[in-house]
Amino acid sequence: MNNKFLSKSLYVRGLQCPKSLWLKKYKRDVLDQNTDPAVFETGNIVGELACELFGGGKRIKFDGGSFDEKIVQTENFIKNGEKAIYEATFCFDEILVMVDILQVVDGKLIINEVKSSTSLSDVYVDDASIQYYVISSLGYEVERINVIYLNNQYIRGEKLELDKLFTVNDVTDQILSMQSKVAENIKKLKETINDDVEPNLDIGVHCFKPYECDGMNYCWCEQRKIPDGTSVFNIAKINKKKATKLYQSGIVNIADIKDIDAFNANQQIQIKAQINGEEFVDKEAIREFLDTLSYPLYHLDFETFQQAVPEFIGLRPYEQIPFQFSIHKDDGKGNLEHFEFLAEAGADPRYELALNLIKFIPQDACVLAYHASFEKGVIQNLAALFPQFSSHLMSMHSNIKDLEIPFAKKFYYHPKMHGSSSIKKVLPAIVPSFKDAYTNLNLIHNGGEAMGEYAKLKGKTRGEQDAIRKALLAYCKLDTLAMVKVLEKLREVAH
Repeated sequence: MNNKFLSKSLYVRGLQCPKSLWLKKYKRDVLDQNTDPAVFETGNIVGELACELFGGGKRIKFDGGSFDEKIVQTENFIKNGEKAIYEATFCFDEILVMVDILQVVDGKLIINEVKSSTSLSDVYVDDASIQYYVISSLGYEVERINVIYLNNQYIRGEKLELDKLFTVNDVTDQILSMQSKVAENIKKLKETINDDVEPNLDIGVHCFKPYECDGMNYCWCEQRKIPDGTSVFNIAKINKKKATKLYQSGIVNIADIKDIDAFNANQQIQIKAQINGEEFVDKEAIREFLDTLSYPLYHLDFETFQQAVPEFIGLRPYEQIPFQFSIHKDDGKGNLEHFEFLAEAGADPRYELALNLIKFIPQDACVLAYHASFEKGVIQNLAALFPQFSSHLMSMHSNIKDLEIPFAKKFYYHPKMHGSSSIKKVLPAIVPSFKDAYTNLNLIHNGGEAMGEYAKLKGKTRGEQDAIRKALLAYCKLDTLAMVKVLEKLREVAH
């Protein structure tokens, strides 16, 4: 496809940022290429299942053949009276679109755009709107436009019920009302791609919405030298519009801020710490937090994965499925014990995990987690799924304390945290001996990698599985050991 063509994905990209569209056309190497293949795999799985809602259709093969051949094949299927066509391909005025599922009913067309998300967003409507523009411009009568996505209230039973798994949302009226604007957008975007000069468009809120742009490293770091971690965009919980206004007024670094009173109390702590290069410690507040803990103390961390299409009974789409935990038990006298669990791949891990969890953590114990709402959510779901464990699990749930609180509320802040209360930022900032602890791990260095590797574990060789399992155990163990070290530091600075 030459540089003059638009597609539905390029159209949506251009609506977010014309410069991003131009870079995709002419300077692709500056864009981040690290797209997670699991995202495409999920999209394919959901798309294939959605096709089963309209069984018996004909597929335009994506691989092989030219787009012209796909267009002719689509035309022939429509003329031959096929009821459903998957990846139906059309081109008008150098705009190429492929419809996920095209229905043909009494000579009229129904466009079905399939998404692997669990809600309708404006960008999906934009996506479908250019499909309608192209197809209607070719003289076809389009009766309806649907966006199909996953129903996050659907709970998997013994069998997968496709009619309940998917939500079909009719967006016809909305798309018809947008058509004059679509024509204007296309005109502007074609002007962008017909110009061989890179657009001089500044950074701003549009870099983040609806998606974080894959050109941010180029536009932010290379072109504008926005510092990583110390710019106004790194101020904790700052509104992106406010940060953009500061940047546009010439205030790029936190250290350049003069009107500190324009920020809330927590943000002021960060700004002053950055300007002075000194950590902030509220000893009294830290002591009050520490007084809520009792011993023996159980540091707990879960690892989870998700399935867009739930395979196990009682699951919703994208529900967190715990497959691993690490526990460091601190008796309060300097003695640590470590317990861990890692499920076998391929089967529902939740029962065995729940059984081991209540074996290692007594019913009325004090439990400590980092960003505890996550652990509490996992435990609550397990309690609902397994009534026989419910009393024990909910007792555990009510006794969980959150180690993130002293950092999220800025009881303790170090400039190297760069506005974040994530343990991945807190640990190296306040426990220098652990500065490279996560970097030095083998294979798995963060929760995203843990989730991805476990989800693919079943398809690996025995040797590969052993290496990944070893890496998973090391990563999760470090998460709870990190909590132990962070708590030790809190006790140290509070006295």
